[in-house]
Amino acid sequence: MINSHIIQLLAPKIQTFPSGKEFIYLVGPIKLPVNLDGETKTFQWYSWMKSDKAMESGELIESLAEAELAERQQSSVLVYGDFADAQEALIRMHSICHTGDIFGSKRCDCGFQLEQSMKMIAAHGAGALFYLANHEGRGIGLFSKAMAYILQEEGLDTVDANLQLGFTDDARNYDDAIAVLRALRSAPVTLITNNPRKLAALQEAGLNVGGRVPLWGDRSAFNEKYLQTKVNRSGHLAESDGWAGAETLLPHAQA
Repeated sequence: MINSHIIQLLAPKIQTFPSGKEFIYLVGPIKLPVNLDGETKTFQWYSWMKSDKAMESGELIESLAEAELAERQQSSVLVYGDFADAQEALIRMHSICHTGDIFGSKRCDCGFQLEQSMKMIAAHGAGALFYLANHEGRGIGLFSKAMAYILQEEGLDTVDANLQLGFTDDARNYDDAIAVLRALRSAPVTLITNNPRKLAALQEAGLNVGGRVPLWGDRSAFNEKYLQTKVNRSGHLAESDGWAGAETLLPHAQA
């Protein structure tokens, strides 16, 4: 039994709202100082989980120890500045990449995009980075991604590796992130992305998307085929000169 004082401390930090036939429980904000190139920037952190059960905050807190949440990934969002009310705000829908974000793998550009988008949001003054935990390997999961990597080492590109394992090219879904975004901000947002599918997902959900900021960079011999596949087969929007470094986009993000 959780102490009632603990429940009273936590309950005001929990928001509940529906997402389809399920419910999203959003906890935060939580102050999170982050090191960006040696300078500390303070974000506000939220995490969320889904359940098919509607619960009061107290019931949710009581259920945590038995929920085995460590066996299931939860997503989160880093909010910077006055995200709710700022006239202009940048957002990024960042798909988790265990190998790139954590280990710094050069097979992709995910780790670079994660850090660079955080810098862009902080430089802009208001924004949010959604970190989507069920998006590993474009939605196929970490174990399947490992097998897709083996196929890529045998010559298949990213798209064909996923298809040969029985998945679609891109199985990601943005419904929950969109529901959380709606709970945090109703004014227009500018999306940091090269992927038109992300832009379309927000627009088709009726969100007010005021524009797009591209994010290319960290090209190397290790990820050149991966980046080319994004453009040639997944429809990502390349820069006019092919590969614009993301650092050149910072002034645009602040405009």
